[in-house]
Amino acid sequence: MVFAFVLLLLLIFVLQNGQRAEVSFLGAHGTLPMGVALLLAAVFGVLLVALPGTARIVQLRMFDRRPVTQPVGPHGPGPTPPSSTGIAAVPLPPRPPRADG
Repeated sequence: MVFAFVLLLLLIFVLQNGQRAEVSFLGAHGTLPMGVALLLAAVFGVLLVALPGTARIVQLRMFDRRPVTQPVGPHGPGPTPPSSTGIAAVPLPPRPPRADG
């Protein structure tokens, strides 16, 4: 229902802004109705933001699915003796199960 209402508003916008506008992009020139030109500019703007954002979300999800490695000392897993830096490696707690499977 909301989608139909938004489409109706877009249709009214395009029909009320029918005067011709010159459009130039990367060497291509043409004329379009003003409403169509503005609608296309909005769509391209959304794509310009959505595609890199989607790629970053996919990248973060792939990083989140990698197994967590725990430090292993000379005597097996667990705390290792202090290193030359004076910082001991502490095993990580187990990860909670994921809600999405």
